[in-house]
Amino acid sequence: MATLQDVCDFLKQAKTYHLATVDGDQPVRPFGTSEIIDGKLYIQTGAGKDVFKQIIANPKVEIEATVGADWLRIAGTLVDDNRVEAKKAMLDLVPSLRKLGYSEDDDNTRVLYFEHGVATFSSLAGKPGWTFEW
Repeated sequence: MATLQDVCDFLKQAKTYHLATVDGDQPVRPFGTSEIIDGKLYIQTGAGKDVFKQIIANPKVEIEATVGADWLRIAGTLVDDNRVEAKKAMLDLVPSLRKLGYSEDDDNTRVLYFEHGVATFSSLAGKPGWTFEW
């Protein structure tokens, strides 16, 4: 049985995943942060970025990540969590974000969590597929 930790571990193994938001006809961009904080799957971005504005306007997103012949798709709804504690937890878990100028004390650093999600794992290498919903 898959867990939320399995989902996060796969995203970390992939290193980079693609996040699709809704905005006209160009929805996909590379991302690289994923952490479990307070039992929820979080990502991070900047408030000034188009992706943040798109998520606030329509929080339904999809993620696609691949590792070799394996891939993971996540469909869900993101919620903005502007608490200092959540931002600090993300920045402590991914210290390289601080080097990019993000801080838990600024209005630019934004962390978002999946309020609801469905992760589907598939493989061309013969590994059993699975689905995890939360």
